[in-house]
Amino acid sequence: MFEGLTGKLGEVLERLRKRAALTPGDVDEALREVRLALLEADVALPAVKTFIAQVREKAVGQDVLRSVTPGQMVIKIVHDELVRTLGGGDGASGMDTVGETGVDLNAPTPVVILMVGLQGSGKTTTTAKIALRLTQREKKRVLMASLDTQRPAAQEQLAVLGQQAEVKTLPIVAGQPPVDIAKRAMMAARLEGMDVLLLDTAGRLAIDEALMAEVAAVRDATQPHETLLVADSMTGQDAVNVARGFNEKVGLTGIVLTRVDGDARGGAALSMRAVTGKPIKLMGVGEKLDALETFHPDRIAGRILGMGDIVGLVEKAAETVEREEAEKLAKKAQKGQFDLDDLVSQLRQLKKMGGLGSMLGMLPGIGQMQKQIANAKIDDKMIGKQEAIILSMTKAERKNAKLLNASRRKRIAAGAGVTVQDVNRLMKQYDDMARMMKQMGKLGQKGLMRHGLAGLGLGRR
Repeated sequence: MFEGLTGKLGEVLERLRKRAALTPGDVDEALREVRLALLEADVALPAVKTFIAQVREKAVGQDVLRSVTPGQMVIKIVHDELVRTLGGGDGASGMDTVGETGVDLNAPTPVVILMVGLQGSGKTTTTAKIALRLTQREKKRVLMASLDTQRPAAQEQLAVLGQQAEVKTLPIVAGQPPVDIAKRAMMAARLEGMDVLLLDTAGRLAIDEALMAEVAAVRDATQPHETLLVADSMTGQDAVNVARGFNEKVGLTGIVLTRVDGDARGGAALSMRAVTGKPIKLMGVGEKLDALETFHPDRIAGRILGMGDIVGLVEKAAETVEREEAEKLAKKAQKGQFDLDDLVSQLRQLKKMGGLGSMLGMLPGIGQMQKQIANAKIDDKMIGKQEAIILSMTKAERKNAKLLNASRRKRIAAGAGVTVQDVNRLMKQYDDMARMMKQMGKLGQKGLMRHGLAGLGLGRR
C-alpha cells in the first residue's frame, strides 16, 4: 500500500529539497502536485482540501520561506500534517495513543470488542488475528463468538480459525438469533473468567437498514468497550461511505485496515480517519493469523514520504529472529565458520520477517528507488528457490561446500527444479558471505549483527 503515493510525493518533495530558496509560488506549485497525488491515491476530496489548506497555512509563513533550508522545512510540514491526518495528535511529536496490541483493554472484564464491517472485508479472519495477538502478547484469556447467521458456514469458519489460533470459540447453537448469541457469549465469558470477548457480527454486500439495526441491537445488549470497523484498504472511495455510515449508526472507537499488503492506493487510510475522527488501530499485512501490525501514524507517514520505518524493522526483527540461533551463528562467525546450513537458517529468518518486500518498504529512501527495485525484479520467490537448492544437497555437502563439483551441482539443480546457473549464483553468494564471516571474527558479535543480512547479497542474480 502507498507505493504510488510514495513515488509521486517523493518526486515533488525531492525537487523542493534541492532548492536553496522558495517563493510562495514554488510552494503553491508543489502543493498542486501533492493535491493531485492524493486524489490519484483515492483520498476523499474533503480530506485532500483540509490537508492542503493546513500545509499551505504553515508552509507560506515567513519563517519557512526565509529558512536556511526551506525545502526541508516544507517536507517536515507535509510529514507532520500526514501524521496528524493519520491520527498522530498534533503531528509534530509523532506520538499516538495506540498500545502494543492496538486494542484498548482498560475496562472491567470481560472486555467486549465488537467487530463490524461489510461482507468480504476480512472481518472473521481479523477477529481471529486480534484474538491471537491478545493471547500471545497480553497473555489474555479470550473467547470468540460468531454472530453471523447470514453467511453460510460463517460460524464454522470462526471455529476453525479458533482451533488454529488456539483460542476458545462459543459453541454453535443452530437457529439462535445474533442478539441471543451475544447474550450467551457474555454469560459464558463471565462464567469462564475470560478477559476479552470478541464478537464477530454479520456483514452485507453494502450498508442497509437491516444490517445497522442488527448491529445496533447487539451493541445495546453487550455495551462493547471497543467497536472496530474492519475495512478493506483496496475499496478506495467506497471506504469513506462505509466508515461514515457505521460511525453514524453504531458508533466506532477505531478502524482496522485489511489487505494493506495488496495493490491498494492508500487513500482509504487517510480518508476514513479524516471523516470519522476515529483512529486506525491495526492493519492486516498478510493472510496468516500473525500478519497483523499496530498502526503507528508517524511510522506510516515516514513510509509514505520514503523516510522508512527503521523502528518497525527493528521490532519485526526482535519478534522473529530466534535468539538461540543468532547466538549460535555469532559464535561460529567468531571462529570464522559458516556453512550452508547457516545460510538456509538466515533465509528462513528473512521469510519470517515478511520477506524482502516487507523489509524494503521500511528502509529510508526506498521511495526514490522503486523503479530500480522493479527493474531488478527482486521477489520473495528467490528466497524460496535458494532454500530449495540448499535442501537438495546432502548433509555432507551443506557442511563442506568444497565437495560441490560440476556433477554434484547438476544433480542439485535437477533436485531443486532450477538451472545449474542458479546453483552457481547461490554458491557465489555463499562464498562472499563465508569470506565476510571470517572477517567478522575480528569484529565480534556486534559486527555480525551490523553486517549479517547485507552479506546475503539477495539483490544480485
